[in-house]
Amino acid sequence: MVRGLASSLAALSVVSTAAAALHEVYYNVSHALANPSGLYERTAVGVNGTWPPPPLIVNYNDTVRVHAYNGLENEVTSLHHHGMYFNKTVSSPKEGFGEGHVGSQYVDGLRAPFIIKPETEVHTYDDEYIIIVSDWYNEQHSKLTKEFMSLWNPTGAEPVPNSAAIYVADANGNYLSGFNENVTIPFEAGKTYRLRIINQAAFAMFYVWLDGHDMSIIEADGTDTEAYPVDHVSLAVAQRYSVLVTARNDTNSNYLFHANFDATMFDTVPDDLQLNYTSTVSYGVSVTAEEETREVLDMTPDWLLVPSQVEVQQEANRFIELGVYFDTFDDGVNRAAFNNITYQSPEVPSVFTAMSMGNDSNNPVAYGPQTHAYTLEKGEVVDLQLRSPVDFTLKVINWDANSHPFHLHGHKYQIVRVAQDVASNDTDLNPPHTEGAANPMRRDTIVVPAGGAVNIRFVADNPGAWIFHCHIEWHLEAGLAVVFIEAPNEMQTEQEIPQAMLDQCAALGVPVTGNSVGKMSLTEFPGAVRGPYPQILGWRPKGIGALAGCILTALLGMATVVWYAMGGQLDADELHEEVVRELEKKKKGGLIKRGVKSAFGKKN
Repeated sequence: MVRGLASSLAALSVVSTAAAALHEVYYNVSHALANPSGLYERTAVGVNGTWPPPPLIVNYNDTVRVHAYNGLENEVTSLHHHGMYFNKTVSSPKEGFGEGHVGSQYVDGLRAPFIIKPETEVHTYDDEYIIIVSDWYNEQHSKLTKEFMSLWNPTGAEPVPNSAAIYVADANGNYLSGFNENVTIPFEAGKTYRLRIINQAAFAMFYVWLDGHDMSIIEADGTDTEAYPVDHVSLAVAQRYSVLVTARNDTNSNYLFHANFDATMFDTVPDDLQLNYTSTVSYGVSVTAEEETREVLDMTPDWLLVPSQVEVQQEANRFIELGVYFDTFDDGVNRAAFNNITYQSPEVPSVFTAMSMGNDSNNPVAYGPQTHAYTLEKGEVVDLQLRSPVDFTLKVINWDANSHPFHLHGHKYQIVRVAQDVASNDTDLNPPHTEGAANPMRRDTIVVPAGGAVNIRFVADNPGAWIFHCHIEWHLEAGLAVVFIEAPNEMQTEQEIPQAMLDQCAALGVPVTGNSVGKMSLTEFPGAVRGPYPQILGWRPKGIGALAGCILTALLGMATVVWYAMGGQLDADELHEEVVRELEKKKKGGLIKRGVKSAFGKKN
């Protein structure tokens, strides 16, 4: 596989030493061959004819212009920079990744690291590596999605990956050779390394650790933290962690870096699926690394991390509660839902509705019945059980049997509360909701445990239409999303839709004004997507009518049997007379042309 960077991107992957540099980046989003497992070559979505796409590494305050050309045949595409908050400026140093956000092109490989270096580092280190952990599918996303969202998958079993894809880039954005067991990461004795670990999977969570070395978390989702010692790190889809590792002084051994699938997420584990992957950390000696095992692998308690930059907990004035459900809906397909509403994209993108509907843009109805929109005033603090400037608290309760990583576009949020079991009386598992935390952890992707709940809080200070969704790709496809329409009045006065976007929509036949179907109305929604809806259990009118009909038919049948049993039938003479009467009727109607001998031997 060709792994080298295209010439137009060569300068991009080197961190600029000049202040406020301009990076012109040219992407030809196109197909490329990929075979990270070494077992199956397939067509992936890459950039400039290569896969994986190259990392973006820039400095804080630099300007990045990404010029994207769609080189895919018969497919639209779009790019989303995960973890970057588009409020006209890059708000802080951070790490994230670019990803495709049309269909599931992300699953097919359209994803790459995006690192913004700060002016001053909070923690000191000598060198760094970017380590990407991801799952890999041999089939195209379109086929997998069709099978997943099908009547023939009533339990909603997600596609299980065929393998992992672990690969590494150095500090300058150059990929090291190989994948998985074929990757070798050079260490030098006594140096301290920053390992930027990014989960770019579609579905799988990973547990990672490095044999023979101590690790300390120093950053999560772009938030620098006080050093937090760990012996392993759990990463759900779309989460990012940086850990500091000090190399050993003795150099007579090599060591293994582990990335293990969390197999509990898979409905079934195929016999040929490799669950545990290792790469080698090499001190330059020709010695096979010995493997260490971990008996217990727990979720990383990210709510215990302490941000280096203090931000006190905001007092909320808006509260939203979202319940996570999976079930077979009335169309026979297993779907996901928040509060029984499964997300379906509107015909008019929500940002255009917010920009064009005047004061009506503050009414959630404008965005359509299946968009599941919440409108927020600027400055509200939202408490979301999953909360925002509005200070907002958002509460998410996970009634599903599996954990889910939830990601909010446009914001980091404070972690206010994490409950492992919302039904428990044990305060360790179900702690009370408290206020006044001095410096709660902030990130943009959090895991809500199975049967648990999370309260997060953010300030609605970034006007826009921001989706909040499960970052497991299959669950987003199944409808596990809502949209926050933030400060629509300010959007209309402070923002302008670029002409290029309007031109793109015109080319695609996408309307750019009005409610979810393009009408300047809060009551007219012709052709709007409605449903599917959760199945209504219990007795409904049609069911009651059907049961009543069955009971009546059964009673009539029983009465007929009893009637015959009690002699309630015609005797031979009565039957003969009845037949004669019927024949006479037919003669008069011209249907009988000659005599008919009856069954009783008489001729008419």
